[in-house]
Amino acid sequence: MTRICSRTALAVLFTATFAAAQRGAPIPQQLTFAPYHSSGIYNIGETVGWTVTPGPVEPAYSYKWTIRRNNADVLKEGKLDLSSGKDRIEIAGEEPEMIYVAIEPVAKLVSDGPASGFGGGNTGRNNGLYALGAAVAPTKIGPAVPRPADFDSFWAGKLAAQAKIPINPVLTPVQTDTPGIELNTFVLDALGSHAQGYLAKPAKEGKFPALVLLQYAGVYALNARSVASRAAEGWLVINVDSHDKLPSDPSGNVPRNYAAIGNTDRETSYFLNMYLRDSRALDYLMTQPDWDGKTIVLMGTSMGGQQSLMLAGLRPEKITAVLVCVPAGADSNGDLHGRKAGYPNWPPNDPKVMNTALYFDTVNFASRIKAPVLAAMGFIDTT
Repeated sequence: MTRICSRTALAVLFTATFAAAQRGAPIPQQLTFAPYHSSGIYNIGETVGWTVTPGPVEPAYSYKWTIRRNNADVLKEGKLDLSSGKDRIEIAGEEPEMIYVAIEPVAKLVSDGPASGFGGGNTGRNNGLYALGAAVAPTKIGPAVPRPADFDSFWAGKLAAQAKIPINPVLTPVQTDTPGIELNTFVLDALGSHAQGYLAKPAKEGKFPALVLLQYAGVYALNARSVASRAAEGWLVINVDSHDKLPSDPSGNVPRNYAAIGNTDRETSYFLNMYLRDSRALDYLMTQPDWDGKTIVLMGTSMGGQQSLMLAGLRPEKITAVLVCVPAGADSNGDLHGRKAGYPNWPPNDPKVMNTALYFDTVNFASRIKAPVLAAMGFIDTT
């Protein structure tokens, strides 16, 4: 990873969602889409488009389509006409933007189909819905609003206050069937809460590169076996629970709506202590005599990607590389500026929430990141 030349690489995910891939039987596809650019990336002024042909299953419905800029503003609408064997959906790429196309069935073409509802689709739900995505000049898409003027001083103050608190680590051995590794739970004192999770390392003398695993959204027990398997590969691994709870506990009395807790004030936002716990885990990791003293890789998906980008920007001098899959937490004020925001889905109709969100938005940490970042984006991912 240290040899990656570009700061950010976009791994483009076009097809069915991960959930659909896990379901087993494939969803029947009545439509096939061939993008004009196989990368899905276009320059300003180029025509963004797809050639549409019947899929492996003969189409049983007629379809309409809607093109939206950043999945917010409707740019163009139309109906598919496959009478000649193909049709096109296209639009000019006029500015740096994401293009999102929703295709939905509107009527049945045959009378002997299902009694109700529609089937097929590529969105993972077998309801007849298809989605397409493209990016126009994506590296030129800028922040919706400026970073708060006191952003740096706010976080510097929180880190300074946390630095005054002793880490006071408490380790508890955990049995594992993965040979050749040591596995423990940890509890660390942090500012306002405790950081908890798993620590694993090879059970031998040596200095090891470090891997920090950060968690996707929800409240659940962490996967101890996956942590152990990473350690067996030769990593010093710390797996940080997003919540102040025992990592083996599936609930820990954490409210399911935690993302909304305290969201009108940066001092009470649930994400304040979450981010500080991540930083405290990094503090502890760097005290380990088994660490090689130079390599720290951050990795996470969704809210774990959010925390990874945050930590890489909050502690830029310590991080070697960052790997994130569909990271959340960016463009929190996007709904106010013609861009559909995603998780944590802070309500855009509350000015206090929108102002608070800026202190936890990964966009405002991103420019501080010094390490190379490999980011996977789902162009049809609306979460």
